Amino acid sequence: MHLPVSPPVEPMLAKPADSIPDGDGWLYEPKWDGFRAIVFRDGDELLVQSRDLKPLDRYFPELRGPLLEALPARCVVDGEIVIAGDHGLDFEALLLRIHPAESRVAMLAAETPASFVTWDLLALGDEDLRDVPFDERRSRLAAALRVRGTGHGRSHVLLTPATGDRAVAADWFDRFEGAGLDGVVAKRLDGRYQPGRRAMVKIKHQRTADCAVAGFRWYRDAPGELVGSLLLGLYDGAGTLHHVGVTSSFSRDERRALVDELLPLRDGALDGHPWGQWKAWEAEAAARGQRMPGATSRWNRGRDLSWEPLRVERACEVAYDHLQGDRFRHATTFLRWRPDRSPADCRYDQLDVTPPFELAEVFGR
Repeated sequence: MHLPVSPPVEPMLAKPADSIPDGDGWLYEPKWDGFRAIVFRDGDELLVQSRDLKPLDRYFPELRGPLLEALPARCVVDGEIVIAGDHGLDFEALLLRIHPAESRVAMLAAETPASFVTWDLLALGDEDLRDVPFDERRSRLAAALRVRGTGHGRSHVLLTPATGDRAVAADWFDRFEGAGLDGVVAKRLDGRYQPGRRAMVKIKHQRTADCAVAGFRWYRDAPGELVGSLLLGLYDGAGTLHHVGVTSSFSRDERRALVDELLPLRDGALDGHPWGQWKAWEAEAAARGQRMPGATSRWNRGRDLSWEPLRVERACEVAYDHLQGDRFRHATTFLRWRPDRSPADCRYDQLDVTPPFELAEVFGR
């Protein structure tokens, strides 16, 4: 592969902000919730690189044809791999792709095909464009892409929407959330591409929720000495406690203090625990020398995700960005204990849920 920008290349990143920046010289885009990817093409050679500089091609074989059809013959483009379902972006479907079995990846590629949303052009032909102002890179990308219009079926390679109008960006921030988009990204029109630098601005949704604390995991480097994360639950209308995510935003001193703080809740915790059956399955699998399905991370196969139950007697308040299905999309931020709240009152109906927004404006019908 002979390109003016050779892989691997660290993607340019974004720093968080509390509000959408105002003033001249900004371009605003929806913040896509998928796998960040940089695509390198040299003729028939294609490489899809992840944010952490690893190849993604084998996990998304269905993208090869659309990328070769849509991209210039020699180029480097930055963007995001997403899967759009009937009710918005489906990040869980993306996670299922990180699987060692080629046959399973092929089956999922046929059932839930991915799309590539592009927004930046790092190289075209023999030109390295990283020092070219972003507004020119964006214009040249739009002119170079060969993508179908919305009237010809769902596209699998497309250019992200963009606006210079802050009011439109604020509307996107509210309206697109129900489709699973993550917020808004703001970019300087005169900005150059800075690999690995937080040279863009991201504005994400932030909300709070009161959650039941039903278990914990030990800190990876100090089991028995430091708490790594708390397992959070919310009750549905039928009184079933669902595992909705974790919170792990603690200092080392706080992790050490949590060991003593949680100790009284460990006594007899499995008696009548709503997730007790999971713990029994985990113990049986360990006795047979097997790992539980889903008990290891797709990104780090050696990571231990075993957990310790707690009596469900405490509630805490956490900050989260958005809900995907019945779980928090990202890890939450611990804000405070809620001794005034009963865990039984920590229910889904407290959450501010945005109705799904149809993605047809972007993907076509």
